[in-house]
Amino acid sequence: MNESKVTALADCYIDLWNERDPGQRRHLIERIFSETGTYRDPLLAGDGRSGIEAMIAEAQTQFGHYRFRRTGPVDVHHDRIRFTWELSDNGDDVQVAGIDFGAINGDGLFDSIAGFFDIYPGGE
Repeated sequence: MNESKVTALADCYIDLWNERDPGQRRHLIERIFSETGTYRDPLLAGDGRSGIEAMIAEAQTQFGHYRFRRTGPVDVHHDRIRFTWELSDNGDDVQVAGIDFGAINGDGLFDSIAGFFDIYPGGE
């Protein structure tokens, strides 16, 4: 896979988590997830584009003004990707941080993403 395209995909994914407008959020989901794409982390799950959309909208109600940002490089090999991220208030008050692993299909869309937390409320 082309490394710059994969980095752009990861950055669009981060933008998706920060997008508050439902129409624009749906556009981003269609741009980066396959129709049957899935997302899993220790607290949330979404199946298909509609399930992912509902899950992200729910997460945004929990974290108000906090925003996601990618915190490290995007690693890629074959059809796999990984990158680190955090959810914070301008980088000062980190609420959640972790790493996501994704599988990308032949069309360059995510088929799945699995998120793991390093820091999260109530976690160690």
